[in-house]
Amino acid sequence: MTLDASTAAALEQRLAVEQSTHRLPSVVAGIVRSGALVWSGAAGTTDARVDGPVPTADTQYRIGSISKTFVAVEVMRLRDAGLLDLADTIGAHLPEVPFGHVTIAQLLTHTSGMQAETNGDWWERTEGGDWASLLASGIGLRFTPGTAFHYSNVGYGVLGELVSRLRGVPWQDAVRTGILEPLGMSRTTTRPQAPSAPGLAVHPLADLVHVEPEHDAVSMAPAGQLWSTVQDLSRWAAFLGGRTGDVLAPETLTEMLHPVAVNDVPGTPWVGAHALGWQMWNVAGRRLAGHGGSMPGFLANLRIDLTSGDGVVLMANATSGLGTAAADLLTLFREREPDAPTPWHADSAQADTLDLVGPWFWGTYAFTLALEADGGLRLGEPGQGRGARFRREGDGWIGLEGYYRGEPLAVERDASGRPLRLVLASFVFTRTPYAPDADVPGGLDSSGWH
Repeated sequence: MTLDASTAAALEQRLAVEQSTHRLPSVVAGIVRSGALVWSGAAGTTDARVDGPVPTADTQYRIGSISKTFVAVEVMRLRDAGLLDLADTIGAHLPEVPFGHVTIAQLLTHTSGMQAETNGDWWERTEGGDWASLLASGIGLRFTPGTAFHYSNVGYGVLGELVSRLRGVPWQDAVRTGILEPLGMSRTTTRPQAPSAPGLAVHPLADLVHVEPEHDAVSMAPAGQLWSTVQDLSRWAAFLGGRTGDVLAPETLTEMLHPVAVNDVPGTPWVGAHALGWQMWNVAGRRLAGHGGSMPGFLANLRIDLTSGDGVVLMANATSGLGTAAADLLTLFREREPDAPTPWHADSAQADTLDLVGPWFWGTYAFTLALEADGGLRLGEPGQGRGARFRREGDGWIGLEGYYRGEPLAVERDASGRPLRLVLASFVFTRTPYAPDADVPGGLDSSGWH
């Protein structure tokens, strides 16, 4: 698409305000729509000097914990290849760990109870050690697995070793050949490659900067090692928006984007959660997915609006100070460039299931069944009570959300082919409340309605 000049100017102005107000040496960003980078911008200079290098969409920044999303996708690729199950305990694949009862799903969702950081020196600013040394340091659990959300960088170090063990190559090689190369992300690497921005800390009380160290985190690298560019990270945003190519099955991505663990802070309403490797946000009723990232000298953010598919990527070379620019840029873009709605068209294929629509009753609860544009069914209002949507699977349907997520729905017909009952997770729905011509579990009062 061709971006309106006034929209581009507004986005550039917002980015410039972020750089100036929050005293960031440099900040770069991009907007993604329909799988393409439709705008990119930059503000500041990479070394914080007035006449320093101006970054571009091809300048590398360290993306910190966004690295975890690549590890998570590779774990799901292993699952789809039949090499593991999410319910497997980590001990089944890494028998040497003392927390072998933790499951792979719990590690992905930060519900394993694993400690947040390493034992010993601050791992983000010191040279890393190998897997054996990480294990020997005494890493372990802080909480009972499955009982709480507790963000764990160490947990992703463990998942990186899992990938390495099952692929037979270092985790970064598995990610490069299985994900980065197929998606054309040639500028996403484990160490900086020119042109790249140096990691800087800005003095909180003076206009001075301090260079942060850069190193190989080795066994902790899966938690935050990768470097990337606006161009490359926009491809990852497009992937998250559904353009998975041959890297991941679409239904697996959908599975990854189901919120599992609420990031709960007592006394405040929750707006964020974690799914299988991805962060989730609920913003005024709109669901977004992505991940943030921070390492000494760098801040990053990637998020996609799951309804529209629009996304934003943003990176800065500062240890702290980033405000709300990522969310603001996406909102500004959506308001100025509203996405064209999908044109409505008649669908003759729905005639085959038209006899299902209309009223159905679960006991005395009334529901309306309607056909969806994608060939599925909508029972009641999704998100309200036990309303839900269903996708076709074989001769029946499977629930997509809420109480009936994953539960089967079957249609039973009489001798003439007329829909007589809906059987949903053992519950029976009939055309009228406790219809006498339907076999209602428990039978009917001989007096009928009286």
